[in-house]
Amino acid sequence: MTPKQKRLLIRIIVALAIFVVTEALSQTGVLAQVAGESGELYAEFALFFVAFLVAGYDIVAGAFRNLAHGHALDEDFLMTIATFGAFALVLFPDSDPHMAEGAAVMIFFQVGELFQSYAVDKSRKSIADMMDISPEFANVVREGQLQQVDPFELAPDDEFVVLPGERIPLDGCIVEGESQIDTAALTGESVPRMGRPGSEVISGCVNLTGKLVVRATKPFEDSTVSRILELVENASEKKARTENFITRFARVYTPIVVGLAAALAVLPPLLFGQPWSDWILRGLTFLVVSCPCALVISVPLSFFGGIGGASRQGILVKGSNYLEALGDATTVVFDKTGTLTDGTFEVTEVHSASGTTQQRLLELAALAEGFSTHPIAQSVRAACPSPAAADAVTDVQEISGQGVKAATAEGEILVGNGKLMEAFAVTFEERAVAGTVLYVAQNGQFIGAIVIADRIKPQAKQAIAALHAAGVSRTVMLTGDRTPVANAVAAELGIDEVHAELLPQHKVEEAEAIIQQTRTQTGGKGKVAFVGDGINDAPVLTRADIGIAMGAMGSDAAIEAADIVLMKDNPADIATAKAIARKTMAIVWQNIVFALGVKFAVLVLAAFGIANMWMAVFADVGVAVIAILNAMRAMKAPR
Repeated sequence: MTPKQKRLLIRIIVALAIFVVTEALSQTGVLAQVAGESGELYAEFALFFVAFLVAGYDIVAGAFRNLAHGHALDEDFLMTIATFGAFALVLFPDSDPHMAEGAAVMIFFQVGELFQSYAVDKSRKSIADMMDISPEFANVVREGQLQQVDPFELAPDDEFVVLPGERIPLDGCIVEGESQIDTAALTGESVPRMGRPGSEVISGCVNLTGKLVVRATKPFEDSTVSRILELVENASEKKARTENFITRFARVYTPIVVGLAAALAVLPPLLFGQPWSDWILRGLTFLVVSCPCALVISVPLSFFGGIGGASRQGILVKGSNYLEALGDATTVVFDKTGTLTDGTFEVTEVHSASGTTQQRLLELAALAEGFSTHPIAQSVRAACPSPAAADAVTDVQEISGQGVKAATAEGEILVGNGKLMEAFAVTFEERAVAGTVLYVAQNGQFIGAIVIADRIKPQAKQAIAALHAAGVSRTVMLTGDRTPVANAVAAELGIDEVHAELLPQHKVEEAEAIIQQTRTQTGGKGKVAFVGDGINDAPVLTRADIGIAMGAMGSDAAIEAADIVLMKDNPADIATAKAIARKTMAIVWQNIVFALGVKFAVLVLAAFGIANMWMAVFADVGVAVIAILNAMRAMKAPR
């Protein structure tokens, strides 16, 4: 508990003790013996009023302060008027005293305020944990000494030292040292990653075991930790439609019920000669019940809890409006490379012709590709267990759009596509597979084929299945890759629809068409989410109803344009985010229906004189506490 919450708890306990003692003295007749029969009522009034002031002096002060600033119709004002009115009924000789109810309303209202404060603090904690990831300093070596400097002072290519137990201040690449790195604060992963020379590290993570020397790749203001903090700080500014509706509803609802309470208290005595005390009590009860705090508190708290729960899973949501929209998503559109696949090429198949072993085929291909920096060439060299010496190559010629011709001690080697084989009149066995096929020939003779493909992420198939199970009726893949490759990936993952060989501008056009189709099919209710990671995905991320970016390795442009960022680059987290959104929205509507249902029922009972002040306390404070406890469930991600 915070110091403020502890002070409020102490006040509630003291006020409750005074209330219980006063009630006991009154019921046992001790108060009458001490104060006399004529003074019993005033002694009881004074003691209950002390309990009232101990519990709610700040509420009363806040009500008068708001009244002076022209903001009268808030919960503080409603509680003050209702409780003062309950005490004021002592002025009517024919009325039963209601001081106990007046004090009880204030005490239990403060109990509700304590629950609210605790719930808000708890839901803020996961987001506050994210705010604590900002490193305060960076270690640099100057004049032979390790000095602490502000991370803002470092520039790309500057080297800094991260000692065990310290946070990594900037995004960078490890130059020296090995260590386990805790990424839980950013990605939600409980298992540390191993960092070695050449490994990329992101700011905000904790170095656990060894000393690291890191070369910065970005300035601090563009680092991962800075982007995350900016997202978190701005998340509360973008409210969901439901949240805005409740705010507008409270502004209209509160003046109406205050007017009805006043009419209920005044009109029957004036028009029909009814007893003033009975109808004032009904009006006061009506006033207590009408307080909209259960809705005003629980609905934003539910969204806040959902955002906090998502952040603990490594899913950053930029506002409750995007969480609400994701809950309504019926179509999810994916980029392929870097989103559903790793974005790194590797050799997946080796087919050698008769008379040549697979190892020999890889050795010759790696020899010819030895001087190329192309990703395909790098994947061939990586797959070759024992490449030949580079000096075995005497001449290399890259043929644009076809492949490589190399003169070696082994003779002339050709490595490329079918066009290269045809250009040199090599008879070859064409293969129709998903991926890039490199045909290899030696001295004019075809000796085999190597298939290179972008590896599918292990969680991708699970992600598609989970989305379908979560109510997503249509999954689409948009990619610039070749149609056979795209179709093969979609078939393996279970994606419903594929559009391949698209330029960036064509992706936007396809996305526009999908959005229009979805709105037509769902009567405007269905939303479209797009998931991507590259710079070329930024326009589509912006255009979609919900843009989802891969955050750990995604481009800055994609993360900036997105509404939701997946810090683990795990496509399965899309289904997790969808589940969190649906759970949050379910909790929001549970609270709305429950709060309004109970309040309207008790309001009707109060108008007919059936509901007393104790029922009003439950309809206000009790409903608020139940709604707050229900809202706190949003902080826990669904399984």
